[in-house]
Amino acid sequence: MFAAALVPGVLIGAALGLLGGGGSVLTVPIFVYVLGFEPKAAIAMSLAVVAVTSALGTAGHWRAGNVNLRIALVFGGVAMLGTLLGVRLSRFVPGPTQLVIFGAVMLAAAVFMLRGGPPYVEGLDGRVASGVVSPAKVVPRGLLVGVLTGMVGVGGGFLIVPALVLLRMSLREAVGTSLLIITGTCVVGFLGYLGHVRLDWTAMALVAAGTLPGIALGGYLHQFVPQPILRRGFAAFLVIMGAFIFLENIGPLSAVSRGH
Repeated sequence: MFAAALVPGVLIGAALGLLGGGGSVLTVPIFVYVLGFEPKAAIAMSLAVVAVTSALGTAGHWRAGNVNLRIALVFGGVAMLGTLLGVRLSRFVPGPTQLVIFGAVMLAAAVFMLRGGPPYVEGLDGRVASGVVSPAKVVPRGLLVGVLTGMVGVGGGFLIVPALVLLRMSLREAVGTSLLIITGTCVVGFLGYLGHVRLDWTAMALVAAGTLPGIALGGYLHQFVPQPILRRGFAAFLVIMGAFIFLENIGPLSAVSRGH
């Protein structure tokens, strides 16, 4: 169990260190296909791991002054409500359905990476956050991010960062603020699952522990590998994994539908 859980954690951390994002999308597949947990437990444990890694990332950005607390509270508050809704909805959704949705999310994340859009673009635009936060922009995006977090256990950074950039926030500040929002939504999501699924605390702790040296390793390798190559390679991996998860669970999903 030690190596089986620790090594995947290193891979998650390395992806985060190399790309500055995207590692959390590996967590659910690792818990399901590497460690052998059923989907609902995997999603709950993934939320705990992503919460820990996001909190660590937030601390660094906070010290650097890259967290906009006001916008984090507004956007994060809406997203946390969405997370609670997603967790409630997940209780009525079969595990295979959740994984089908997760596979679709992986494919969407791959599209964002291939387009080179935030959070994967290089450089900063120097913009500052707008003084006015439009509910029309924040509410639907926050709810979508939250529902996806609660339903399938993804942090949603590939959706949050572009949304924050649209609020005229610099990319660096958007990433830092996004990490704080992700921390909050993942904690809320995990607490929502607590008591409703069977958790393996040892596996969670080992995977989370593995992300720490992984982030350091990824950060070191980051300086040697061109970002466009990394983005394309990781996007290709997400397409393969997303398609596999999607197709792997369409059959069980169809069987569940016929059973009803």
